[in-house]
Amino acid sequence: MVSLNRVVMQSSSRRMIKALGPQELDTAEISGKWGERFDFKSYTKFRYPVYDICAGAFVDKSTGQQLDFDLILANQVWEHLDRPYAATRNVYAMLRPGGYFWVAVPFFVPLHAAPQDCSRWTARGLKNLLIEAGFVEDAIHAEQWGNRHVARRNLEKPWPPVYDPETDDINNDPDMPICAWALAQKV
Repeated sequence: MVSLNRVVMQSSSRRMIKALGPQELDTAEISGKWGERFDFKSYTKFRYPVYDICAGAFVDKSTGQQLDFDLILANQVWEHLDRPYAATRNVYAMLRPGGYFWVAVPFFVPLHAAPQDCSRWTARGLKNLLIEAGFVEDAIHAEQWGNRHVARRNLEKPWPPVYDPETDDINNDPDMPICAWALAQKV
């Protein structure tokens, strides 16, 4: 069962990732498992608190060398970070030239501490965050999606609401974002 808040974002993002040729990418995911659905060349998960993206770029614990990747994924993580700007700069440092960072975040959803809930972004806000971290504006594709129907469903318990294709309206209203996502390339 997929969350109503993520159904459009996941479909759009799958197309983005598939267009990159995942079988050629050394990929890292920060505190998630969304990337398990792809056939990457390599795929490594980095879980908090062992790996804290706010504290610095990740290093190989046996050699002390900084790790680098073709793609880094962060699905519904950045809203929980105390220092998302520092974290985004650390991601930029870990990307190989030409590498990509895909990030997805909520906008209009209830607070959900895990262990804390700190920030929200629209597509424009995500783009600004990525630019401040070093990504070139023309190398960033950001989207957002939502509508008032989904916003009302977000007030229901239990949360998050499960998508029902028979009754849920998933048409986009640009003035009512529920979530935003971006794919940025290090050029």
